[in-house]
Amino acid sequence: MAHLNWHIDLDIDRSETESEARATLQLPDTTRLTTRGHAKRNPNDPEQAQVGEELAAARALNDMARRLLRKAAHEIEEATHAPAHPHP
Repeated sequence: MAHLNWHIDLDIDRSETESEARATLQLPDTTRLTTRGHAKRNPNDPEQAQVGEELAAARALNDMARRLLRKAAHEIEEATHAPAHPHP
């Protein structure tokens, strides 16, 4: 069994009311996936910067997972010539 190590770079920018996360993954086949996630604090909510960062990061990583699933399904379909339905 081979051991692979993929790295996701996760950059977060935030202001007092918003957080923006950018996740980037460079795959061994040279595919580069970059996704974004955003969170905006309701003005009535207490300021908790970490919560906004976590929400933005989770949204970016969730989008990354969905894109990786679509990529894998496409590659399966190309190889098998049959519809693929990978489960999350």
